[in-house]
Amino acid sequence: MSYALRIDLERPVDEALAMIKESLKESGFGVLTEIDMKATLKSKLDVDIDEQVILGACNPGFAHKGLKAEPSLGLLLPCNVVVRHSAGVTVIEAVDPEMMVEVTGNPAMEPLAAEVRQLLKAALDRVADA
Repeated sequence: MSYALRIDLERPVDEALAMIKESLKESGFGVLTEIDMKATLKSKLDVDIDEQVILGACNPGFAHKGLKAEPSLGLLLPCNVVVRHSAGVTVIEAVDPEMMVEVTGNPAMEPLAAEVRQLLKAALDRVADA
């Protein structure tokens, strides 16, 4: 099983980043955190990497349901979405919520993970189709 949902785009990272933020919003997710890995690693370690931004996306209703089913789920939240440049394309990846079921071993998480997966996939598909 892959642990990510992924699309590849021929768009600049900043454009793809704006698109996925808007699309996540349309799917009911807010962006709680945004980490510019290129800038962070340059300032902390003086190393250069390709552009990469990690978004911490959260849908509060699903987070609440998940925490009720699995109290330690906070360890796996928020849903990370990464926008990065790789080999001439911009890659957008989202953690596959099915991994939460696998990691927790809690079958009560299955319907919730499937629903969140569908919403994240729809967000990626909208960007891919734009």
